[in-house]
Amino acid sequence: MFAKVAWHSLQNRRYTAILTIISVAISTFVLLGVEHIRHEAKESFSKTVSGVDLIVGARTSQLNLLLYSVFHIGNPTNNISWQSYRELADDPKVAWTIPISLGDSHQGYRVMGTTDDFFMRFGFGKNTALSFSEGEAFSQLFDVVLGAEVAKKLNYRVGDPILLAHGLGRISFSMHDDKPFSVKGILRPTGTPADQTLYISLQGMEAIHLDWRDGVKIPGKKVSDSDIEALDLTPKSITAFMIGLQSKMAIFSVQRHINQYPKEPLLAILPGITLTELWQMMNSMENTLRLISILVLFSSLLGLSTMLLSSIRERQREIAVMRAIGASPLFVFLIIQIEALMITLVGIIVAIVILAIGILLIQSTLAENYGIFINHFSINNQTLGIVGIIILSTFILGLIPSLSAYRMSLHHGLVERS
Repeated sequence: MFAKVAWHSLQNRRYTAILTIISVAISTFVLLGVEHIRHEAKESFSKTVSGVDLIVGARTSQLNLLLYSVFHIGNPTNNISWQSYRELADDPKVAWTIPISLGDSHQGYRVMGTTDDFFMRFGFGKNTALSFSEGEAFSQLFDVVLGAEVAKKLNYRVGDPILLAHGLGRISFSMHDDKPFSVKGILRPTGTPADQTLYISLQGMEAIHLDWRDGVKIPGKKVSDSDIEALDLTPKSITAFMIGLQSKMAIFSVQRHINQYPKEPLLAILPGITLTELWQMMNSMENTLRLISILVLFSSLLGLSTMLLSSIRERQREIAVMRAIGASPLFVFLIIQIEALMITLVGIIVAIVILAIGILLIQSTLAENYGIFINHFSINNQTLGIVGIIILSTFILGLIPSLSAYRMSLHHGLVERS
């Protein structure tokens, strides 16, 4: 009975009601969208690297080590000697290691020297291994493997030649043009920094720097390919390395051993814990987005209350007639509240449908271009909690027009005013 009367009342003011529904739908869409993307981005961010127990680099801050070794942002304070790396890698508690050597680039994308263990051991997401969309891992000295974004943006295919640049600038005049590389493989998209990186062997990294010293090419010196084959290309140092242990129980003892390593100052970090610390630093931005969403929703619901309140004066005779045929003040009160709740519920349903469809459409774009994995939108406890708060807020703000209608006297509705 209440719902039927409220529904017909809204139909009589359909254009105003539709505009209010759109306003509520937009604000609900913003709030639910921000919360969903925030949660999914946090999950995606924490899964940038998985299956790695420790990351080791020269002593610096934990965040700096994580940023340059995993996200390829910033630079290390120092390198690790190859001898120290081998000693630590030979520890019986260590199952495998992935050495990393950074310093060069190609059109703004980082070049990383490593071993083929990287493609077998490095994981992302829920321990998902890297895989190839074309070709295979490097096997020759001047082979290079491309991340998915590098290949897509620069339009490279397997077999194409590539010249690497010394340093990290997008435009470089210090090119390794005498030692071109050939694309051996292209990785599938991962939505992680792996998509934005070129991978070569450690020996390849050494080979292109044989005629360089202190970041400068030695004039007149050129090492031929035949000379390179006869040389020992074992690196003298590396930038960092990742560790997988035989047992998770040994993580803290191995970390302590590395942090107290006597031959050079080193730092070992747990990537998961450091990622959490990095996310905590972004809390202010996260809370700001949440606050903006709440304010947008509040203004929308306040507009709903204002719309209903302004309609009360226009509906004085309608309300008075209902009172005259026996409707109680409580009946009038509930009619106004149900109208407000109907508008809000329709707006919420519209917002959820649009949000679910929108996320399905942008999932691949966010993953490939921004490295954010967003799962499809589903109604969970968090969503139900937000919807419950919206409905409760509607009821509270709806008290203003509802109480105004409740207090309206029969005399004010029936007597003509001159």
